Parts: sequence; structure tokens; C-alpha cells
Amino acid sequence: MTWEVLALRYGTADLCAHELALDADPHDQIGRLDYFVWLLRDGKRTVLVDTGFETGEGQARGRRMLRHPVDALAEIGVVPDDIDDIVITHLHYDHAGNLDRFANARFHLQDREMAFATGRCMCDAGMRRPFSVESTVDAVRLVYADRIVFHEGDYTIYPGLDVHLIGGHSAGLQVVVADAAVRVVLASDAAHLARFIETSEIFPAFADKEQVLDGYRRLRELAGDQGVIVPGHDPAVLHDWPRLEGTQETVRIGPARTVGR
Repeated sequence: MTWEVLALRYGTADLCAHELALDADPHDQIGRLDYFVWLLRDGKRTVLVDTGFETGEGQARGRRMLRHPVDALAEIGVVPDDIDDIVITHLHYDHAGNLDRFANARFHLQDREMAFATGRCMCDAGMRRPFSVESTVDAVRLVYADRIVFHEGDYTIYPGLDVHLIGGHSAGLQVVVADAAVRVVLASDAAHLARFIETSEIFPAFADKEQVLDGYRRLRELAGDQGVIVPGHDPAVLHDWPRLEGTQETVRIGPARTVGR
């Protein structure tokens, strides 16, 4: 059984060039980031990758929520209680909000990500800026409820669904690789935009610059010659892949891109 992979856009933001890439020319034009959660299902199990930002957190940071991530799931007939597993790629505010909405799921997180988000690095204002203290506390509550499975490095959740530790953008950043109609690498913030992989540009928030750059190589290796890499915040994702029937903001990742790309 292969996995169906869906990208659900729930938010967007217009950003200045220097907010998108390290060392960008501040005179460059404004760009855009889109915000996604990803759903994977194989007919027996339903896996969510990331849980999006909370409404208030997004507003405080100038991000526009187009629809709540839970509402995005409802549009395709999925309610929070249907989710079996949730991979939290990292604990930044836009990937680990709304954790309390998923009562039945078990969560997968890297050991070093929890240590990073709750350790001495958070004494530095710049390092802690991408984190939400409330969402981090929610993650700690899940630990005490025995609902987080911690990992150290690469692992397999189910056959055909693997997770790989990349690091760089955050200390415990992990990416998801699914055997779908084609091999799909959900890059999350290992590559905010597709062009970063080719140009070696770096998003301004990072924990380790060298690991970010090495992460681009790792993404290419994971995809191989036939696979596809899905960047974490690229607006092109919504246009590169066919819309799921009956939706406006959800696309199915597969071997064929939409006409014109």
C-alpha cells in the first residue's frame, strides 16, 4: 500500500526580502511564504505532519490565517480524533501550535528538539524568537501525559513512511519521506522555498548554518532521481500540484505536476 500525501495551506504572509533570506538585498521585492500542514494516509492509518500556528500567535507575528488547520482537515473529511500519529518536524510556533486539539494521536519528536526548545539556548532572545512559549509548554504537557515518542536520529513510523533528522534550521528538525505514487520528501523548514536548494540561500532563523546547507544535499539524496521535494513554505506548492477535488487550498503530491510547471 502506498501513501497518499496532501498539502493543506492554512496561512500566508508577505515578507520583505531580508525576512526571507539571509544577506538578501533589502531593496529586493517583497516575497511570500505560505503555511501548510501535511496529511498522509494509506487506507488504514492517518498521519499528520505538523499542526500549524494558533490564531493569536499568527496574528501577533503578522501572519494571516486563511482557515484554522483543524478546519482545513475538516474540509477533506478528517476530524482531529481520526489522527493516529503526528510528526512535529520542529517546535517553532508555526509547526507546533494547536497540540491540544488532537486527543488520540501519538506525537513524534526528536530528543534534541525538546532539549533545544527548553534549554539554555532559549535564554537568547534571537534563538527563542521562532518558538511560542505556550506551544512549547503544551509539548511538555504531552510528555507528562506519555503521548510523545522521542527519537534520536532517523526512524520508521510505518512501512513506507520514514523520518530523517536534518537539523540546521532548528536543532532537531526532521523531514518525512513517504512512498507514494512517487517518493515524496516533505522538507518542512529544511527548505522554506524550492530555490534555496539550488541557490544555497538560507532563511534568517537558524540554529546551525552549516547543517542548513548540508540539509539541502540530504534532501536531494533522500529524493533520489525520481522523487520530489516539497518545500515547507513555497507558494508554488499550491500551483505545482493538482487540487484535491472539492477543495481550494489542498493539493495532492504525486508524480505529475499541473500543466505549465
